[in-house]
Amino acid sequence: MPAKNGKQPDEKFPLKLTVKQRESLMQATRLRIGLRTRIKEASKDQQFVEFTKKELEQMLGEIDISLDNATPSDQKRLNAVVGKIFDLLADIEEKQLRDKRQAITKPGAIYQFKVTLKESHPPIWRRIQVPDCTLGELHEVLQVVMDWGNSHLHQFIVNRKYFGEATHDDLDMEVEDEDGIGLSDIYTGENTPRIVYEYDFGDGWQHEIILEKILEPEPRVTYPCCLEGARACPPEDVGGIWGYAEFLEAISDPNHEDHDEMVEWVGGEFDPERFSVDEVNKELG
Repeated sequence: MPAKNGKQPDEKFPLKLTVKQRESLMQATRLRIGLRTRIKEASKDQQFVEFTKKELEQMLGEIDISLDNATPSDQKRLNAVVGKIFDLLADIEEKQLRDKRQAITKPGAIYQFKVTLKESHPPIWRRIQVPDCTLGELHEVLQVVMDWGNSHLHQFIVNRKYFGEATHDDLDMEVEDEDGIGLSDIYTGENTPRIVYEYDFGDGWQHEIILEKILEPEPRVTYPCCLEGARACPPEDVGGIWGYAEFLEAISDPNHEDHDEMVEWVGGEFDPERFSVDEVNKELG
């Protein structure tokens, strides 16, 4: 039967338990009712009982709590169960890593990121999907989805390495060419590094880029695309996150000494809550 609301049920994994081990789990621990029922209903000739990863982790916690008060024979059996659970969890982790590597190396993989302007309160953020591309190409996408003007220098920070435009050789730190590295070079399946994208070294706008998932491309969907987001991008040259806060204070208060000057500077009006997914995707297209 399909899961309600289209949500897929969590995958279950077979844990091999002897009859005596099941008896010790039932008698010497306080497993929740659902787990106890599943163990109890397993027939004596049934070698495996299936559990989700979360349930296996819950069982480890319950066994750990119960061991001190268990009889020596129950302790021996429960310790054996603990070993089996650890082995099974290790196999699950290896399988998930293997699946992730396959997804990453699959041609046409789509990367879904959440991009958040650091220190913005309430947060200014975007959720985007992009095909495998260089950091230089990702820079172009970020400029559009955030609504920056691409009028300042920028750089990416990945695992303490800096990437930017090859022509910017006047920086203090060593910067590698952003067009020489792609997303598939960064997300290899060994780990999931967070990327920081910094725009305008004077104002210091830093964006945290978190990989949420890797997907297969959907038919009839044009990539890159923006899925959702919140709030307007700050105006260029407003003075960084603290200058932006002062700017918002000034334009929201007609009695503020800088109100008229700031309203004129920004072009007449500015709505910090304004954001349109449709407009962003039109610009991306």
